[in-house]
Amino acid sequence: MRVALGQINTVVGNFAANLAKVRDVVARARGAGAEVVVFPELALSGYPPMDLLERASFLRDQREALDALIPESRDLAIVAGLIMPASKGQAKSIVNAAVALVDGQIAHVQAKSLLPTYDVFDEWRYFQPAESRQLWSYRGRRIGLAICEDVWSGAFWGPERPYALDPVGEHAQAGADVILTVSASPWDQRKIPLREAMLQDAARRHGIPIVFVNLVGGNDGLIFDGASFVVDSAGRVVQRFARFAEDFGTLDPFEDGCAEAEPLEEDIELLERALVLGLRDYLHKLDLSTAVVALSGGLDSSVTAHLAERALGGENVLGILMPGPFSSEHSISDAEALGRNLGIETRSIRIDSIYKAFHEQFAGLFGAAESYGLTQENLQARVRGTLLMAVSNYEGRIVLGTGNKSELSVGYTTLYGDLVGGLAVIGDVLKRDVYRLARHANRDGERVPLHTIKKPPSAELAPGQLDSDSLPPYPVLDEILEQAIEQGRPIDEIQPPPGADAGTVRWVLRQLDLNEYKRRQAPLVLRVSAKAFGSGRRLPIVHRSGWGRQGS
Repeated sequence: MRVALGQINTVVGNFAANLAKVRDVVARARGAGAEVVVFPELALSGYPPMDLLERASFLRDQREALDALIPESRDLAIVAGLIMPASKGQAKSIVNAAVALVDGQIAHVQAKSLLPTYDVFDEWRYFQPAESRQLWSYRGRRIGLAICEDVWSGAFWGPERPYALDPVGEHAQAGADVILTVSASPWDQRKIPLREAMLQDAARRHGIPIVFVNLVGGNDGLIFDGASFVVDSAGRVVQRFARFAEDFGTLDPFEDGCAEAEPLEEDIELLERALVLGLRDYLHKLDLSTAVVALSGGLDSSVTAHLAERALGGENVLGILMPGPFSSEHSISDAEALGRNLGIETRSIRIDSIYKAFHEQFAGLFGAAESYGLTQENLQARVRGTLLMAVSNYEGRIVLGTGNKSELSVGYTTLYGDLVGGLAVIGDVLKRDVYRLARHANRDGERVPLHTIKKPPSAELAPGQLDSDSLPPYPVLDEILEQAIEQGRPIDEIQPPPGADAGTVRWVLRQLDLNEYKRRQAPLVLRVSAKAFGSGRRLPIVHRSGWGRQGS
């Protein structure tokens, strides 16, 4: 049975465009002699639609798109993730389903059994889970349909198995010859090998091939990598599809002797491609095309500008240099060199006079003082933020935030200053990985100036200032943050890295808690880790619980 995989990039709610993509792939599948063509989860509506699912007009528009698609199944079966009505009398009115269209009719509907409600997922809010799992018979094959989370169960997980129910195992026990999986599984830095290992184990265990078709593209802060694949009944990955790009291909999952698939790219290449896709899709799906980045000569702004040039093209990226009273000459020259290396337009405006005009008013507000400390430091960042927003207003460019995850975690950022922007491109990237991205950017020649990579990090808001004056060394900070945020370890299980002690751990975790209020006002973050700031990490701002806040 020749199966086609349609790995498509959809826009939430753009039913006409999504339907057109599905139709194009159906035509390609027909031309390739496929008997079945499989699409991702919620292929017509896009994923995740969130509270759009509560709008009757949204559901009606998807039904109209489905009605237009059904006739395309006249000579091959179409399997796609769709929103479908739930059975009468259920708590929820809709299900997240894999639907088989055959000969101009809806031949089979399999609702999703396992509804994720963790991290960025909240499907119990909208959908009714499947009442049962039934096989679909087509051209002599018994086919089990699974929807994304349905395959994230089973014996692979051992005692940490997340669900008692195992839809894939249930299909296999009922006599399935193959599992077709429609998915919208967002990427993070561990996800591709984990998906493959999980389904390889299931295929070997049950002795049946598994086809996994995943969504590709950015939607808000989520980045879907595609990376669809096919596992044969022996558990070998026999075909891999493109990472971070649309793709199409056909194969017979029952054929013997398929060659093993090509290996994956290295992890830092995947991280760069994820960020580029997330940035590009965020702008383009909002009908935006141009961006502005503050260029300080530092690492974070340099990497952000590099990613923007990769995503949008150099002609659509503007770099603004805003040297102030404490900016070093090498930072200015590094920023200028970056602009030349990337081929982007740069403009420069000194902020000294603007900063001085504000600073002179402080005596009237606060009384005369030799120094106003952090207040005058943050003023420089806020002047720069105001200028960036002026460029955005006047030229219609989106401001790209340059803060990294390490800084956002402990609040080493200025509200209404460097925290302004429409998208925090590297806001889920720890500082250590920003360095790796910078070195990777230079793989074919210098883009990020080497001096930028080598010099000690500094905000340059005071004479001789270094990040290490206020923060633990980044290798120490990042190790603590990874254990606390991404691994979810409680404070008593966090191992202090070399050069740190329990006091360092307590300080970092206290700052993490105290700065939730800043992160609530930060730009949207592109999610690339197992736990990003945003909808997948929901903590109150006001509380007296947890890391170091008791009694505060």
